[in-house]
Amino acid sequence: MTLSNKQKQYLKGLAHSLKPVVQLGNNGLTEGVLAEIDAAITHHELIKVKIPTDDKEEKTLIMDAIVRETGAFKLQAVGHVLVLYKPSDDRKIELPKK
Repeated sequence: MTLSNKQKQYLKGLAHSLKPVVQLGNNGLTEGVLAEIDAAITHHELIKVKIPTDDKEEKTLIMDAIVRETGAFKLQAVGHVLVLYKPSDDRKIELPKK
């Protein structure tokens, strides 16, 4: 999936007021957490995931794994928060034209 800069900026604007829907716990990225992220992104299309770790390398690996496993588009990562977008079949979010 490719998004234009205009579409990315639009989605980032929508995501700005959102709170993280899923937060990783002490066990890190488990099957249950991945299932929860997948369910949330299928329902909402645009979500935030909080990854509370101070190790930058570990955080990057976790973010990459989430993107790979869910098939979502990584909009941005700010601090401990990852913003993901994945259009659902009924398209709740109307993207601007490219």
